[in-house]
Amino acid sequence: MYPLSQQVLRTDVAGMPLEWIDFREAVRICHLGQVAYTCGSLLYRVHGGHNAATGRRSIIEVNSILATYGENGQLARQRDHYVPPLSNPALFARDARLCLYCGERFSVRDLSRDHVTPLSRGGHDIWNNVVTACKRCNNHKAGRTPEEAGMALLAVPFVPTHAEYIYLQGRRVLADQMAFLKAHFPRTSPLHERLARGLEVGGHAV
Repeated sequence: MYPLSQQVLRTDVAGMPLEWIDFREAVRICHLGQVAYTCGSLLYRVHGGHNAATGRRSIIEVNSILATYGENGQLARQRDHYVPPLSNPALFARDARLCLYCGERFSVRDLSRDHVTPLSRGGHDIWNNVVTACKRCNNHKAGRTPEEAGMALLAVPFVPTHAEYIYLQGRRVLADQMAFLKAHFPRTSPLHERLARGLEVGGHAV
């Protein structure tokens, strides 16, 4: 059994990853009969009240992956051009908390968002133009391009897909959840290499 803080991965009936949910939401959808099928390991058994007629106590078992009923047509239509919201936590997770200039790994408090093409030079605050940088490298680069500052990028910034974004948001992602999400990553996803190298992505070791 896992602690109740362990997140559950929710998908639609077609197996498309949708979101992370906590144990309360997982128990709710199980109780309401909204689960089409389950995958992965058993996370926890939640005990409810006693049946007045039989005296038996209800038990709900929650697995690490729950496929739920309901159409998700909008996400399916937008999947090929989905752009997740840009935030520093997601950005730092994408880049495995590595400064993409010096290559060192830092704690979140020592990281910053750097615009490859500075905003003052016509750059935009978008996934393809931002990288994780330590504060020292960011200050040194200042308002210059990497070429002007003589600071080569160690990796090309990319826009996470929906499945990649869900993975990056996860906390303590379990092996079965990781394998499920990884199957939805594009073949060319840089995250495949990071997973193979055993880098820590987001708040969990992979």
